[in-house]
Amino acid sequence: MSTDKRIIVAITGASGALYAKRLLEVLAVTPNVETLLIVSTLGRRLLHEELGMESGGALDLAALAGTENHHITLLPYKDVGACIASGSFKTDAMIVVPCSNNKLAEFAHGLGENLISRAVQVILKERRRLIIVHREMPLGLIELRNMTALAEAGAIICPANPGFYTLPQSVDDVVNLVVGRLLDLLDIPHSLHPRWTGSAPKLPMEKESPTE
Repeated sequence: MSTDKRIIVAITGASGALYAKRLLEVLAVTPNVETLLIVSTLGRRLLHEELGMESGGALDLAALAGTENHHITLLPYKDVGACIASGSFKTDAMIVVPCSNNKLAEFAHGLGENLISRAVQVILKERRRLIIVHREMPLGLIELRNMTALAEAGAIICPANPGFYTLPQSVDDVVNLVVGRLLDLLDIPHSLHPRWTGSAPKLPMEKESPTE
């Protein structure tokens, strides 16, 4: 496969498996994009609890990506010697979606005891794009300081905070809006949601005000 972009996707234990699944579905069918996937131990539990995927054995990538014709490679979570653990292995960006408080702390303090944290270290030191999709609330002082440390190191902190100016009618609409913003940060084209044009769409019952 000819590859124009190589994206690392990491799934951790914070709630929000639908965001990761929708992102992988888009990446799987985007031409010339190679995806390297890492799922933490608690990330696998998340996929089981929120998406009904098997918690043991091999991860069903076709189910996660929505197609068998995908360009996704699953890397072992504990293998700190995998290809992405080295800066000499070229990648374009890494996105952690969703990102738990525990992983946020690992990243902020430079720990590298698993492949996700080690890959984050590499991305930061190589000055590549790192997107952290934090999905826990409320935020305590520790989390805020960890976010500040990562932002100062060059990461993009992109909490999964959907807007409602598109008047979403379903959970899928909300998920698409967040994932669309993530794809924008990865410079990957998409049509998941309408773009802001300067005025919100009118509600069905809304009428024009009389001219004053």
